[in-house]
Amino acid sequence: MGVHKEDIHNLVDRLREHDQKTAFDFLQYLIERSGRKPAGWVEIDKAKPDDEPLTEEELRQLNSNAGYVTGEEAKLEFGLQVDLP
Repeated sequence: MGVHKEDIHNLVDRLREHDQKTAFDFLQYLIERSGRKPAGWVEIDKAKPDDEPLTEEELRQLNSNAGYVTGEEAKLEFGLQVDLP
């Protein structure tokens, strides 16, 4: 079944701004699922693993609760229909 790009554009234009972001993210997911990686990912795949230990500052940030959002908070804020950890 073929879909005209204009029809997709019209549907996206009718969405609220927040839902347009969700539609955009989903379309990106579909592209990634198709196996075509964005150009930048090819270089990342070729890069050597980063095995440097974390600095004390990075460890402090990692162990901090600042900016932490629970799954329930994210679900409420973004109107998600799935349960998050």
